[in-house]
Amino acid sequence: MSSAEFAAVDFAPPHVALEGSPETGFIFSSALPLQPYRENLGQMLRHWAEQTPDRLFLAERAADGGWRRLTYAEVNQQADAIAQALLDRKLGPYRPVMILSGNAVDHALLMLGCFIAGVPVVPVSVPYSLLSRDHLKLRFICEEICPGMIYVADAEQFAAPLAALNLDGIEIVASRGSLPEQATTPFADLLATPVSAEVDKALAQVGGKTVAKILYTSGSTGQPKGVINTHGMLCANQQMLAQIWPFTDRTPPVLVDWLPWNHTFGGNHNFNLVLNQGGSLYIDDGKPAPGLVEKTVRNLAAISPTIYFNVPVGYAMLLPFLEQDEKLRNCFFKDLQLIFYAGAALPQDLWERLEKVAVQATGRKVMMTSSWGSTETSPLATAAHFPLEKAGVIGIPCPGVALKMVPNGDSFELRVKGPNVTPGYFRRPDLTAAAFDEEGYYLIGDAGRFVDPDEPARGISFAGRVAEDFKLMSGTWVRAGLLRVAVLEAAAPVLQFALVTGHDREEVGILGWPNLAACKKLCDGIAEEIPAAELIRRPEITGHLRRALTRFNAAQQGSATRIGRVMLMSEPPDSDAGEITDKGYINQRAALQRRQALVEQLYADPPGAAVIILS
Repeated sequence: MSSAEFAAVDFAPPHVALEGSPETGFIFSSALPLQPYRENLGQMLRHWAEQTPDRLFLAERAADGGWRRLTYAEVNQQADAIAQALLDRKLGPYRPVMILSGNAVDHALLMLGCFIAGVPVVPVSVPYSLLSRDHLKLRFICEEICPGMIYVADAEQFAAPLAALNLDGIEIVASRGSLPEQATTPFADLLATPVSAEVDKALAQVGGKTVAKILYTSGSTGQPKGVINTHGMLCANQQMLAQIWPFTDRTPPVLVDWLPWNHTFGGNHNFNLVLNQGGSLYIDDGKPAPGLVEKTVRNLAAISPTIYFNVPVGYAMLLPFLEQDEKLRNCFFKDLQLIFYAGAALPQDLWERLEKVAVQATGRKVMMTSSWGSTETSPLATAAHFPLEKAGVIGIPCPGVALKMVPNGDSFELRVKGPNVTPGYFRRPDLTAAAFDEEGYYLIGDAGRFVDPDEPARGISFAGRVAEDFKLMSGTWVRAGLLRVAVLEAAAPVLQFALVTGHDREEVGILGWPNLAACKKLCDGIAEEIPAAELIRRPEITGHLRRALTRFNAAQQGSATRIGRVMLMSEPPDSDAGEITDKGYINQRAALQRRQALVEQLYADPPGAAVIILS
């Protein structure tokens, strides 16, 4: 496959430096030096408000179905008013702002006001408020953060989670509505605050070490942990991205994006990309879920992005619409320069389907790429700024990043150092100390291997989570992350998610969550409201799985990649239990702990009727 088949994208050349050996490990870095970058995120807004005051910055769907639009000048003026309101209230490092609602223009304005005033912002996963039954995680975060202000878009919608919190000394701000037994400040009051010279003085004092955000990650077990995100981290990361994607200097990015701002992908990578490069962000009110993906489709039928960001499950849900609707397909690809996926490996069948619809719309493939990192790395640590022919490659270190590659069986454990790395966890010195090795490299917990050991500039392929990998009874290592992606691809479209089992067992097993819509299509003459527990036992479904994974096994060369048994689960992943994140990622470790009884059923002898035996 030649790069000539792709529409041209201007990437920085993939020049790298490598020291070490396969036996002792490597230090892998970019040969491109990191250029100077801004001290704080507020300076980015100031720059574009002066240079392009009338350019669209933020847009969201209004109640009448149109777009509410704000220019850089308007956003700058309103963010300054909010910054003044925060300063008037003496908010700061020990009295931050906590945001419970999802992506919206008012959320963005408050976040930008915090950046200008030097007040940390703590955006919290919406499911912790609206999907949780016990609100334990929300209470834990609030008690640890001690916010001076909590913002919600709709006071009535968030009345229950707010009632679960101790609100003594905390001001509640809402864009709409009020609480029956709690004073509520209208968001409009913040916007009406007269701005004084104190705002510019506060911005001038915001430096690289100033805390911009505290982002709570779900973690594999236990309570969430607050990752400190400084202005310096986030600004350095955007400079890295600007250097490897020089095309964004010439074409300010236009995004149609749903990815949540409480997560580093949507909130740091994507929002800050628009802010740093003077682009335009259309806030997508949809997401990859039944009944909501249709909103994403409506938005993409109206606005053509220049870069499109999503997670694999998002592409899986969007692709049927792109394949069936020519008008949508043509609008989506009209201005599109780059397709980006992250968070999980993109199955090869989705990769090929994306290429096919791009060719249908434009006659050429659109470049697809990915990167790798975490909340603790801002998130960008590596990126593939060169043509990729298949999924799974996470690229090379970004300018300024050093990657330590420690031998780990047939792969390398990856560790990260650079100006984009967090100083630690909020009020958790124990977690901070455990997160770094003796040389100051962040222990990210992932594994990788060179695509071509003789040509390191071809990048690293992701080899799964070190903590997810396990040994069979024979002592053979199973790379759970890689195997999970391969199984989902082989069993398509029946499986949506999967857990890889087999620790200290004789063979690998799969506990799978079905794609219910796809399963129904495989069965003739069934009722639309058929219970999931009944649907997954249908012979069409079990037969499909048996045939697909038998073919898969035939192509494998060892026990570490061959599936011995499968069982489908009717109970969906539980976000309260940490089984799934708000972006749709499955937490293998937490889910296996919670479903240990099902693991025992999977390996029972004799097996139950629900278990499909393949070997």
